[in-house]
Amino acid sequence: MILSSLFLIFSFPNFNLSFLAFIGFVPLFFAIEDVSPKRAFLISYISGFIFYLGTLYWLYHVTAVGLVILCLYLALYFGAFGWILTAAGFRIRPYIFLIPLIWVILEYIQAHLFTGFGWALLGYSQYKNLPLIQIADFSGVFGVSYVIMMVNYALYRALKKSFFEIVLAGLALSFVIGYGVAREDSRGYSGAVRISVIQGNIPQELKWDPDSRDMIMEKYSALTKTAALDYTDLIIWPETSFPGFFEIDKDMTDRVLNLAKEIRIPILLGVNNENDSMYFNSAVMISRRGNPVARYDKIHLVPFGEYVPFSRKFPGLHKLVLGELGEFTPGSKYILFKLDLSPSTKVNFAALVCFEDVFPELSRQFVKDGAKFLVVLTNDAWYGRSGAAYQHTACSVFRAIENRVPVVRCANTGVSCFIDSRGKIYDSVEEKGSHLFVTGYKTSILNIRNLRAF
Repeated sequence: MILSSLFLIFSFPNFNLSFLAFIGFVPLFFAIEDVSPKRAFLISYISGFIFYLGTLYWLYHVTAVGLVILCLYLALYFGAFGWILTAAGFRIRPYIFLIPLIWVILEYIQAHLFTGFGWALLGYSQYKNLPLIQIADFSGVFGVSYVIMMVNYALYRALKKSFFEIVLAGLALSFVIGYGVAREDSRGYSGAVRISVIQGNIPQELKWDPDSRDMIMEKYSALTKTAALDYTDLIIWPETSFPGFFEIDKDMTDRVLNLAKEIRIPILLGVNNENDSMYFNSAVMISRRGNPVARYDKIHLVPFGEYVPFSRKFPGLHKLVLGELGEFTPGSKYILFKLDLSPSTKVNFAALVCFEDVFPELSRQFVKDGAKFLVVLTNDAWYGRSGAAYQHTACSVFRAIENRVPVVRCANTGVSCFIDSRGKIYDSVEEKGSHLFVTGYKTSILNIRNLRAF
C-alpha cells in the first residue's frame, strides 16, 4: 500500500521517475486482492491520501489545513477504485480493459466535480515521454492514464502467472508508441512568430506593496527594453505583473502604455481590473502604438483563492476565508487577441490565466474559435522551491498536444518556456539549470500551422 504511494509520488515532478507510474498500482493490487470491499476501500483510501500529500505537499506554503482537506477529499477516488475492484472480482480476464476504464472515469469525475481539480492525474507523470503521450490529441490526458493503468494491471497478472494480459498490454503500448512516433512529424508549419517572455521574479510579499510599485515597473521595463532588441513580434508579462489596477492607477497605466509605444512592440500583460465594483483577473494587450486593444477576463477562478463557493448563501464564509479581500468575478467571453505580423498577415491567439491550462475544455474552445497558439500567464511563486511549477507545466504540455498548437508559458517565477505542438519544451528562462526564482527573459520562435494572410 505505502509502496504504491511512494512509486506514484516519485513518478511526478520534482522526482520525475516517470517509469514508476507503470508499476505504481501493482503493490496496491496485491494488498486488496483477498480482502472485503470495505477493507479495500480503506487500504486504497490511505494509499491515495499518502500519494496526494506527497505530491501536493507544496500547498502548505498557502494553507496547511487546506492541503490536508484537499488530500482527504482526493483520496476518496482511490478508495472508490479499490472498492469497485474488489466488489466486482477484479481478477477476471476482460478486466484488462475495464479496470483502466474505471480509473479513467474516476479521474474524469475528479477533474470536473465541484469546479474540478484535474491536477496530478496519472497521465501527467509522462509529460516528458513524448512518443507515449501523442495519443492525447484524440484521448486527452485520460487516454495516457488508461494505458498506464492497463500496464499496471497486466504486470500484476503476470506476477500471478497469467501472461495473457501482458500480451494485450504490450500490443496496446506498441500501438500507442507507434502512433506517437508518427505524430511527432514536424511538417505542416506555414509561418513563424517571434515572442519574448519576461520573468520578473517579484517576491510575493512585494507584489501588493504600494512602496514597491516603482521598483516592479522599472524591473519589467528594463527587461522589456532588452527583449525588444531581439526584434520580437510580441512581449509577454506574467499574471498580475502590472503593479496596481489597470486604467485606475493612471500613472502606472501610462508608463506601460508609453513603454509599448516607445519600443513599438505589442505587450501582453497580466493585470487586475475593476469595473462597477467588480474585480477581474485579466490579460490585456497593448498595441505597438500604446493603446489597449483587447482584454480577456479569467473565466475559471480559483476556489477559496479568488472566490468562496456558496458565499452568497453564507456570507460569513467570505470573511472566514478571504478576510477583507474582495472576491473576483469570472469572465464570460472567450476573447481572442490578434497579432499583426505584417500589413497582410495576422494571427489570433488566446491567453489562459493562472491555472486555466489545467482545464482542457477552455483551451479547446479557444482553438475552436481560431486561436493558433496559447499563452499561459501564471505565478507559481506561491509554492516555493517545489515541484508545483513543473507539475503545472505538465498540464501545458498536454494542452499543446491535444490541440496541436504551440503554447507559450510566462510566469512571475515558475517555468517560463516555449512548447511546440508535439509537446516538446524548449527555450526557457533558467539559470544554472533552475527555472525557479530566476529573473530574466527569453526570446524564441513559435512555428504556426495554417498561418494565412488577411
